[in-house]
Amino acid sequence: MQSIIDHFQQYLPLTEAEQALILTRVKQRNIKRRQMISQEGFVCRHYTFIVKGCFKMYAVDDRGVEHNIQFAAEDDWIADIGSFHSKKPSSLFIEALEPSDIIQIEQQDLYLLYNNIPKLDRIFKVIVENKYVELQNRVLQTISSTAQQRYLNFLEQYPTLSLRLPNTQIASYLGITPEFLSKIRKELSGKVGSTLKQY
Repeated sequence: MQSIIDHFQQYLPLTEAEQALILTRVKQRNIKRRQMISQEGFVCRHYTFIVKGCFKMYAVDDRGVEHNIQFAAEDDWIADIGSFHSKKPSSLFIEALEPSDIIQIEQQDLYLLYNNIPKLDRIFKVIVENKYVELQNRVLQTISSTAQQRYLNFLEQYPTLSLRLPNTQIASYLGITPEFLSKIRKELSGKVGSTLKQY
């Protein structure tokens, strides 16, 4: 549980009393691989902080094809923020890609913490703003970048996940086929090899 306190204190220092109050309002869970923590048609009831493991948030189109929107691993958050705050059914799924340890906060507990710890309100404002910037950048890349550029941006945003995720998951995030992703990786590997030979 200390990991979520350490995370918050990266933004602003918390008193011992504030830390103690936070720990009374969060819940720790162990999640199995492929277990859902939020599903389409249901309200997303938690902000989820990832202590260990990896999750994906995705939508399923009318043909049954999955489209990955976001990945989140250690020391990161995942939630359908719109559903969480509006209490309207989500159109997204959030699924564990690995066995995971998480800490969750329900809406009523989060709002209580906001009222009692104003600095936590500011912390979450920064967290949500950062996620909004990520989403803006993702939309911009989708409409203006090549598949290779999108892959390089993925590596920059998720530097440790390229080795943890199968090609199918990364390809879905990039909006390309796994075969095309393999081609991109081969081309980039060739470029790196050519550069090394020059030295």
